[in-house]
Amino acid sequence: MGVDKVVADGLSLAEARRRLAEHGPNAIPEWPRPPLWRRMLTQLRDPMILLLLAATVLTVVTGDLASAVVIMLVVTVNTLVGVVQEARADRELAALRELSAPAARVVREGAERRVAATELVPGDVVVLAEGDVVPADGTVLEEAGLLVDESALTGESVPVAKAVTTDQEGALSAGTVVVRGRGRIRVTATGARSATGRIASLMEARPSLTPLQRRLAGLGRVLAVAALALCAVVLAIGLSRGEPLELMVVTAISLAVAAVPESLPAVVTLGLALGARRMSRRHAVVRGLPAVETLGSVTLIATDKTGTLTEGRMLAERLWTPEGGDARAIGGGFTPEGRVVRGDATVTASDAPDLAALLAAAAICNDASLRPPEPNEAPTAWHALGDPMEAALLAAAARLGLDRAALTRELPRRDEIPFSSERKRMTTVHERPDGGLRIVSKGAPEVVLVPPALADPPRRRAQAAAEAERLARDGYRVLAVAVADRAAQGPDPESGLTLLGLVGIVDPPREQARETIAACRTAGMTPVMVTGDHPLTARAVAARLGIDTGEPNPALSPVHARTTPEEKVSLVAAWRAAGHVVAMTGDGVNDGPALRRADIGVAMGRRGTEVARQAADLVLTDDDLATVVAAVEEGRRVYDNVRRFLLYGLAGGAAEILVMLLGPALGMALPLLPAQILWINLLTHGLPGVALGAEPADPDAMRRPPRPPREGVLGAGLWPRVLLMATFTATVTLAAGVWVRAHDGPWQSVMFLVLGGAQLGVALGSRARPGTLANPFLLVAVAAAFALNLAGVVLPPLRALLDTEPVSPAALAGACALSALGYVAMRLQDRVRTRRTG
Repeated sequence: MGVDKVVADGLSLAEARRRLAEHGPNAIPEWPRPPLWRRMLTQLRDPMILLLLAATVLTVVTGDLASAVVIMLVVTVNTLVGVVQEARADRELAALRELSAPAARVVREGAERRVAATELVPGDVVVLAEGDVVPADGTVLEEAGLLVDESALTGESVPVAKAVTTDQEGALSAGTVVVRGRGRIRVTATGARSATGRIASLMEARPSLTPLQRRLAGLGRVLAVAALALCAVVLAIGLSRGEPLELMVVTAISLAVAAVPESLPAVVTLGLALGARRMSRRHAVVRGLPAVETLGSVTLIATDKTGTLTEGRMLAERLWTPEGGDARAIGGGFTPEGRVVRGDATVTASDAPDLAALLAAAAICNDASLRPPEPNEAPTAWHALGDPMEAALLAAAARLGLDRAALTRELPRRDEIPFSSERKRMTTVHERPDGGLRIVSKGAPEVVLVPPALADPPRRRAQAAAEAERLARDGYRVLAVAVADRAAQGPDPESGLTLLGLVGIVDPPREQARETIAACRTAGMTPVMVTGDHPLTARAVAARLGIDTGEPNPALSPVHARTTPEEKVSLVAAWRAAGHVVAMTGDGVNDGPALRRADIGVAMGRRGTEVARQAADLVLTDDDLATVVAAVEEGRRVYDNVRRFLLYGLAGGAAEILVMLLGPALGMALPLLPAQILWINLLTHGLPGVALGAEPADPDAMRRPPRPPREGVLGAGLWPRVLLMATFTATVTLAAGVWVRAHDGPWQSVMFLVLGGAQLGVALGSRARPGTLANPFLLVAVAAAFALNLAGVVLPPLRALLDTEPVSPAALAGACALSALGYVAMRLQDRVRTRRTG
């Protein structure tokens, strides 16, 4: 269909420049990246960091500059690691970024020119050909067999035919891809006003705090209040016993510092950084460290279908003929390698002439082609050129042993009636070797299986129609193929044909997707499919993957089809309102808003659009859903290590406070001096505490349900365990002090050794895999800390600094033995807990 000369000539160069100035460049504005100072401020706003800064002020007030330096070092390292990880993720995403349409062919002043896609303006005439990315929204001016893949925008996996009309069939959207044919469009909207831009405008910032950050914020408030209250009690007890005010103030402040687990931010940051590094090796780019932990909290994974749960390629899997019934074509993607089976037997063209006739006709009534893999690609990485459904027919023919080139030489094409959305069929006319013509027609069953198109008897037509309906219910796109041999083409070549059979085409599920879905269920996460595809197709794929489709409540259904971007956002909001921590995966422009609103957005890096990648927290460079499950394991490992450290750190701090509270009642006016408390705190909460953040994942991490979203970080019985270990450690320490004091020995120095050593024993007993060499950093850190603890009573300079006394070899041996009780008690506690929960 032609266009008038004004349109055909396109815009003038001057008018194009004027419109560019008026409408701006044809680009989606990128979300501004925060400056360095803002990123650092965000890291410093963490509640535990604020508590540490307060502790730094207290240590400076007491004159303990060494502890102040250590705490500030923890704060600095935590801030730097977080900022560096965000910067690294930005660089990796920049390497992944591909412009959706870097250049476009446009008609201006009657001549075709190649310009940057960003320079397009409304009113431009753009020329499109097979393989082109549509650079802006537009309407079709002229077309020849124009077929467009709109999956990035709608989620619909089957290409859509475009025609010169004023309705949706004549509208094209930026970011879609021409898979067949050619055409010209007039640009109607660019940049933020395009369909892509409108979807991008739906983006909003997600909640500022992750589940772990919310839990730690609450813990920080509790610790601050508890530490101040207990230290006030210690101060009052000391003053009531006549101790000097200055000494008791310093002691109370030292206990406040000891009660704060200052290594916690370092433990969290180290765990997140190690998880991010491991995930990078597993083809996942973490855009912000908190995303790793958030994945560990996930209770619901909402995933796209096309290319995520499925291969993102079409497969002609089901074959049916009136004579032979069902057969299946087996193979991966568009690779010609594979086989065709009927029943339990593999068949070839000579074994199954009915299947050979069906697929031979489908191969010659076909405009697609298959491109073999590049030298650096896998042998199975064949590519479709043209309509993916037609490419699937070629692959199926090759699996039966048919040579498409030989078929086209035997039956060269003489004429064709191309496919259109109105006709829903394609017909080709071929010369036969005997001089006659063979007419081949393939298309939608509702068009091909009815008179006058089909000359078959009514019973046979009804049988084929019932089979087509059954295949459609099973989620297949169904094509009917019919032929006629004639001496001449005639006035209506598409009537009076004979049915050869039906072909059921599907985007097959990924081989590992079923295992991934099963792993999600084992880990207690609910898998949900959210797609823009047809409901029948979505439910069929879900059934294959083991996703239950029988939920009577539509709002809770695990399968949502024909969803718009706005509906995806509403679904995410509903799930979060129901108490779920939601991970949302996607690759298209239509997924961007939902990715942004979810607790954790996961984008596909290879085929994902820029909108999806910018909206996500995690970008998968291998587009494999199994990587998300691996990320969940990393998140659970981080959270387990945080709880492991809290048990160790809080039990130690509480033990120190108990010793100071109960010591006076046992006749010890001041059980430990401020310097001794801070030294123990430095050794136990230093390297050993940080090393706990590098513990490996618990072997059962992915065989237990996710923690309840509203459960506190000290929930699930951790508080009682903290109190139990604190009481045990304090009891052992006080008992040692009472015994040595009764024998006129250096009781304070022995208590100093036992309190520090027992805490280090608890650290060893807290390991995820005790008795192995996993995490050797912890073994080295505990050994070094224990040596420094002994040095506090052995080396004269340290004795002078800490005001300790020399201890006899027998007393040293006894202190070491009592320290080992911390390890024994921790292991016994774990065994009892395992038996109760097992």
